[in-house]
Amino acid sequence: MKERKLEGRIPDSFISDVLAKTDLIELIGARVNLKKSGSNHMGCCPFHQENTPSFSVSATKQLYHCFGCGVSGNAIGFLMEHDRLDFVSAIEELSARLGMEVPRDKKEAGPDNRPLYQLLANIQLFYQQQLINKDNQHAKDYLKNRGLTGEIVKQFAIGYAPESWDALTKAKGISQQACEQLVTTGMSIKKDQGGYYDRFRDRIMFPIIDRRGRTVGFGGRILTKGEPKYLNSPETPLFHKSREVYGLYQVLQTKQKLEHLLVVEGYMDVVGLAQFGIHYAVATLGTALTVDHLQLLFRHCNKLIFCFDGDKAGINAAWRALENSLGAIKNGRQMQFLFLPEGEDPDSMIRKESKEAFEVRVANAMPLSKYMQSHLSEQCDLSSVDGRSQLASLARPLLAKIQDEVYRDLLNQAFQKITGTVHKISPQSEADRPFSNSSDNQIPSVGYRSEFRGSGYKTPYKKFNKSPIRVQKAKPPSLMRQTIGRVLQDPESVKELEDWTWLESYQESGAQLLLQLLQKIKESPQITTAQLIEYWRDTSMYSHLMALVNWQNDLAMEDKRQELAPLFLRLQENAKKAKLQNLLQESKTRPLTTQEKQAIQQLLLETSKTSPK
Repeated sequence: MKERKLEGRIPDSFISDVLAKTDLIELIGARVNLKKSGSNHMGCCPFHQENTPSFSVSATKQLYHCFGCGVSGNAIGFLMEHDRLDFVSAIEELSARLGMEVPRDKKEAGPDNRPLYQLLANIQLFYQQQLINKDNQHAKDYLKNRGLTGEIVKQFAIGYAPESWDALTKAKGISQQACEQLVTTGMSIKKDQGGYYDRFRDRIMFPIIDRRGRTVGFGGRILTKGEPKYLNSPETPLFHKSREVYGLYQVLQTKQKLEHLLVVEGYMDVVGLAQFGIHYAVATLGTALTVDHLQLLFRHCNKLIFCFDGDKAGINAAWRALENSLGAIKNGRQMQFLFLPEGEDPDSMIRKESKEAFEVRVANAMPLSKYMQSHLSEQCDLSSVDGRSQLASLARPLLAKIQDEVYRDLLNQAFQKITGTVHKISPQSEADRPFSNSSDNQIPSVGYRSEFRGSGYKTPYKKFNKSPIRVQKAKPPSLMRQTIGRVLQDPESVKELEDWTWLESYQESGAQLLLQLLQKIKESPQITTAQLIEYWRDTSMYSHLMALVNWQNDLAMEDKRQELAPLFLRLQENAKKAKLQNLLQESKTRPLTTQEKQAIQQLLLETSKTSPK
């Protein structure tokens, strides 16, 4: 994931220090009822429903792991998953608990946007004040006629932009600097001949608030006839419509456990649904659903329900949402589609029916798989061979976008039943193999973390064969993975090792990763597992490392490897044998140097001593 220079980046050393000083038992114990069980603490998992505790928190590793759903992570990951915070907010929360101030790298920092955030907060208050101004009674009447209560208007901080070319500019743009800030935030427009005028005029104003509670832009609904009906803030240093959704901040403020999110099309839909007690609706901001939107929403729950009007425009928008969503299906994520009667939207529908009736519609939303089959089948004559062939051709590129192998195969089988054909679908790009020799094995070269980070990793806890009944016993990882896993589980045990320079020339996959882990532990002998694994959070290796931290938990006691030194010794012997084989192979194609011949003799002697007799 590329780092973005917003607000300056947080040094790795500070992140590691915060993790070292955080008591994970205390942090999680404030949110989950934990009881001491052996060397760990146990409780019911906060990430899935269960009656028997399977959620374990380790004081030594400073990690949590659920044996039920497989979720794992450290203090940062817990706050991101449980409290629905982004990475920076999680760091700020942990730092505040410790009385520490988050440092920023000044040289790498972008412009200081705090004055712009403050300006938008003041503008929000200005619009709210204009709404209650007696001169603007028509704006208040409009909201009343739309059935909005004063309470819901206050909850969403709805306001009014006066019917004037410069009301906001006069109120907030007293100085030249203030005028330029209004332009930067998109609230004013600079005239070619000089001067400024307000972007929003005679509009109901909906502030767009990010997850951290900061106003980043506005959406305005015109009161009189005119175009456009809805006008959003332009792209600014604070506002990117492809990354924000309307109403998510209010959803998170309810502190409810989110089973799903309802994605609708308009501001009034979100506000109207909230007024009737549906506090899980958000809206995109006049743009098609993007990958950034999906990543943002799936961070908070695993199920999204897209709600569209039943007209042609709604159907087209729904299909675009499906196409853009296929690549995001993984780890049990679900997407469903809800179509309302033509001419209705969520706001009008819930007022005609009731909360209970609307939620019946939500509960009966169409699964993505069914919608995809239905939509494509309507375009084909399934009574003919040509039509079934056409359906297979239409489905194939869409199925290829799905990275989740199980879901892709099941959906493929469903289409095969309809078309009567058998064809294998491969994903557009294969997933990275664990411990491949890619750059993802490397610790990020820049020693700072950006605001935009991935969420915690969820690892499967059982392996299944093709039979739906028989459960396949989990096999222990390879020797390399066992060694890396042991290093991760007990960094202190590395002091048993005397030499690992041979890893530098060892070509086996994972050797360089093991070397980096050992070097990092040598630099910080007191490092914990939670601190160590954090260095790889932004790489594809993070998930594999997290799985190895927990792999012993899923094996029988007789399969466990308790000591690092014997593992490391076996690995070193494998390295010697590999080097010997390489040299012997080289001797078949070219004359060896004297040094290489001596190396062969030495390796033959050493490997013969360790070979079983």
